Amino acid sequence: MLRALCALVPIVALAPASTRPAEPVVGGPCEGCEAIFDSRSAVPVRTGRISPEGSSGQPMLLFGVVIGPDGRPKSGVIVYGYQTNSAGLYEPDEAAQSRAGRRHGRYRGWVQTDQEGRYEFTTVRPGGYPNSDLPAHIHLHVLESGCATYYLEDVTFADDPRLTEAKRREIANRRGGSGLSSPKLVSGVWQARRDITLGQDIPGYPGC
Repeated sequence: MLRALCALVPIVALAPASTRPAEPVVGGPCEGCEAIFDSRSAVPVRTGRISPEGSSGQPMLLFGVVIGPDGRPKSGVIVYGYQTNSAGLYEPDEAAQSRAGRRHGRYRGWVQTDQEGRYEFTTVRPGGYPNSDLPAHIHLHVLESGCATYYLEDVTFADDPRLTEAKRREIANRRGGSGLSSPKLVSGVWQARRDITLGQDIPGYPGC
C-alpha cells in the first residue's frame, strides 16, 4: 500500500469546462458541492493527495474501494476530499476557481478510481476545530461522470476522543456507507479505510 505513495500513476484529464457537462447535484442541499468541478488539470488514477507537499502534521493514507449499487467495484469515479490542517483550520486558497473552493482551502484534492474501484489519498491527519466538540474529519464528495455529484458522510476516526457514542450512532452507515474509520499506525503513517457505496442513502439518486 505505501509503495503507491511514490509510484508513478496514470492520469485522466477532465474535459474542458466548455464541453464537460455539469452533472446535477443530488442528495439534498449541499453547500460547496460545486467545488468538485474546480479541477481542470489531470486527475490521477487511484492515488492522489489532499494536503500540500511539505505540510506539517502526522502523515495519513486514506484509502478504500468504491462500489456501485450492484455491489461491483466502480472505475472512473472521481472522489474529492478536503479537510482542515493539523491545527484544525481551513487554510484559504485564493487561487481556487470557485468561491466554494476558496472556502474549502488548500487541503483538498481529487482522485479517480481504478479498474478495481480503488482510490487513495496521501494527506496529514486533520485536527479538530478549535473550541468545538466536533470530531476531526475529512469531507468527501463523489462525481459519477454523466450522472450526478453528491457529498458523502464525513470520514471520522474511532480513536478520536471527541467521537462520543451518540455521534457514532448518528454517523453510522449513512450517505455512501459508514464514514467511521479505525486508523492504524504503520511505519509512522496513519492508515484509514473508507469504502464507498454509490447512491446509498442519497435522496434523489438517479441510479446511473
